[in-house]
Amino acid sequence: MAFEDFETKDSVVVVYTGESKGKTSASVGLMARALGTDWKVAYIQFIKHWNVGEHDFIRKIQDVFGDKLYFYKGGKGFYNAGDISAKDVSDKEHHEAAEETLKVALDCATSGDYDLVICDEMSNAVHDGLLPESAIKALLTKRDKKTSVCITGRNFPEKMLKHVDIATNMTKIKHHYDDKFLANKGIDY
Repeated sequence: MAFEDFETKDSVVVVYTGESKGKTSASVGLMARALGTDWKVAYIQFIKHWNVGEHDFIRKIQDVFGDKLYFYKGGKGFYNAGDISAKDVSDKEHHEAAEETLKVALDCATSGDYDLVICDEMSNAVHDGLLPESAIKALLTKRDKKTSVCITGRNFPEKMLKHVDIATNMTKIKHHYDDKFLANKGIDY
């Protein structure tokens, strides 16, 4: 087939999921590509409440991109994740934060103001029961027809794949965490 045999889409839905690292990193790369092509991007964070490298990076480049880049850090940290769960945060606070973050994401995706809306860790929020699965469906079906959406996080619901154009499953081959080494700043977060 030649390129002229292919069509283009006004927007796409991208999913980065799986048990391995790299989902957020891939979404930051997607954000860089979109901003590099003069797109307007909203980066919405559903889980990571603590300070991580990508948050510092986004804050630093916001001055460069001005109103082309909107960043919202929602969520209250890991939920129902054993030793790494957010401390001193009630179930109610986790749910309220997830719902508020979803509202921000829906507003951005349906407004027509953004070319790309990235919802980092949204799959985790759904899988952990902070949001219903219907939240993903609403985001993907109600978005402005010219707004692309990217959702990251473990356990993306398989039945939602019919609403997705590109899905990548990050598969771990090896990670030093399995050998009892903690995550490295600048590499893992």
